[in-house]
Amino acid sequence: MPSALPDGEPVPSDGLLPDAALESLPHKHFGVYLHVPFCRARCGYCDFNTYTLTELGPGAGVTSYADTALREIEFAAKVLGERRPSISTVFVGGGTPTMLDPRDLVRMVDGLRKHFGFASDVEITTEANPDSVTPQSLAVLAEGGFTRVSFGMQSAVPHVLQTLERTHDPANVGRAIKAARSVGLDTSLDLIYGTPGESLDDWRTSLEAAVSLEPGHISAYALVVEEGTKLAAQVRRGQVQMPDDDDEADKYELADNLLARAGYQWYEVSNWATDASLRCRHNELYWADANWWGIGPGAHSHVGGVRWWNVKHPSAYAQRLVAGNSPGAGREILTDDQRYEERVLLGIRRSAGLSIDTLEADGRLAIAGLIADQLVDGPSALRGQLVLTLRGRLLADTVVRRLLGF
Repeated sequence: MPSALPDGEPVPSDGLLPDAALESLPHKHFGVYLHVPFCRARCGYCDFNTYTLTELGPGAGVTSYADTALREIEFAAKVLGERRPSISTVFVGGGTPTMLDPRDLVRMVDGLRKHFGFASDVEITTEANPDSVTPQSLAVLAEGGFTRVSFGMQSAVPHVLQTLERTHDPANVGRAIKAARSVGLDTSLDLIYGTPGESLDDWRTSLEAAVSLEPGHISAYALVVEEGTKLAAQVRRGQVQMPDDDDEADKYELADNLLARAGYQWYEVSNWATDASLRCRHNELYWADANWWGIGPGAHSHVGGVRWWNVKHPSAYAQRLVAGNSPGAGREILTDDQRYEERVLLGIRRSAGLSIDTLEADGRLAIAGLIADQLVDGPSALRGQLVLTLRGRLLADTVVRRLLGF
């Protein structure tokens, strides 16, 4: 979630959605994102809506947060009414969700089960800092219905972690993976490349360390310096120097090569899994233009072409729910053009590709040039799907602009 919320029209206090939006509910997968806004310390590169444990007052702190989130879960069930679907995926993100008592995380999942019900193959993921879990807490999560845990590893190199202001002990990543696996949880590791001062050998070290732990899933994201963060100020003052585009490209190519040799298959530009069953189905739900409700301060939701976002501050969020009102700060009804642009933007990033049949005239006219420039795979295009080549993945934004005629 960005540090500043977008503009939009007011959300009705009862949160009601247009009938046209609700009509899509029975026909698409439905997910829930549950935002937990607490961290032990704020990392210098992060602009997510997070707070340290001592920043928040009564009603918005760690011990009361689950009760507040349960209020929004009940509110969501009321808004969606009898047409509310069973939940296909739940993703608990943050922040560091495992700063909460694991029993509180399970209570929130139980609330979703009570008010919505779960699909028989529901995926329930929580993010975690490797230092914030124990074998006992992971066992509680597994017994409470969680199926998957995504650990924020970021790097295996101490000086890179120091630049990112990550506080975990690199050795704890392996311990956390082993403990999660022992109670039956699927595992994922998140990595970041392009940190100031990170060499190609540093990045190789992190990749090899991640692969050696044998998680089922690995995500690798290029570091983006967001305005308003401590890292952005350091870059602006010349205290740290960001790597150039060639450096990022080299690191992406290294990641793709090393992960492929280790048995990981890319299924989205920044995501690899050892098997299709171990992909993050919650993220796939986003990329497939499905419906989801975002629980928590600053969380975003989408149902049937209506997108809305909650107020940012946990105290304001809690106060609205206590009063029985929507925590929504603003919303927008997406136009057909906006929805088309998002389908192209998200669909082209997936290994399954983008159906040529979904493209408008400008997009179809661009295909021959994209094949000639080796940005999309020619044989796949002949079969009706646009699939990015490795070069295309490096230049995915360029591909999107050309498909949209920009």
